[in-house]
Amino acid sequence: MRVGVVTFPGSLDDRDAARAVRLAGGEPVALWHADADLHGVDAVILPGGFSYGDYLRAGAISRFAPVTGSIVEAARGGLPVLGICNGFQILTEAHLLPGSMIKNDHRRFVCREQQLRVERTDTPWTNEYAEGEVITVPLKNQDGQYVADERTLDELEGEGRVVFRYVGENPNGSWRDIAGVSNERGNVVGLMPHPEHAVEPGFGPDGAKGPRSGTDGLRFFTSVLKSLVG
Repeated sequence: MRVGVVTFPGSLDDRDAARAVRLAGGEPVALWHADADLHGVDAVILPGGFSYGDYLRAGAISRFAPVTGSIVEAARGGLPVLGICNGFQILTEAHLLPGSMIKNDHRRFVCREQQLRVERTDTPWTNEYAEGEVITVPLKNQDGQYVADERTLDELEGEGRVVFRYVGENPNGSWRDIAGVSNERGNVVGLMPHPEHAVEPGFGPDGAKGPRSGTDGLRFFTSVLKSLVG
């Protein structure tokens, strides 16, 4: 299965995302921000970083990149799309996901290991997790506070579209401890923490013990491959 990984000016984690796809058994395909052609990929990842320097606000300029327009159209047709950190910010700016990302409530950049509770497992990106499972992946952001009006938050809760929630201390002030959400169809998922940095034993957070130690994020990528095959 071919998974596209977009590079914007200022992307930092595109190579990490591509490596995660490769370790999961897929074929990463580089997608360029100025190229509207998705090259027939089966899924797309919008990686973390500071696209276009986060000028105006995080993800605001990337919203108008040629590749983003193609991704929006394909996502509405059912293409699995994952937005990680800056990618999540872009998905909210493109209105593929509700709400918005603003400065952390403490106004500081945060970089730490972060526990997440898996709230939804029927998306292409989470089907290999168990509902209620707690995983540990890195978190690094300065515009990571998820906000939305109360009606939108109630809809997300009522429709089961909160995919991940922070466990323990809320690292950025995100409302209702929300770390990740999905669209109504479930094929589009965005989250602030970085699963692509927790895919190899000995190199990721030691949240899981035993053979999965440091690899809590790998199942994002094996999940989407499984969903594409099945």
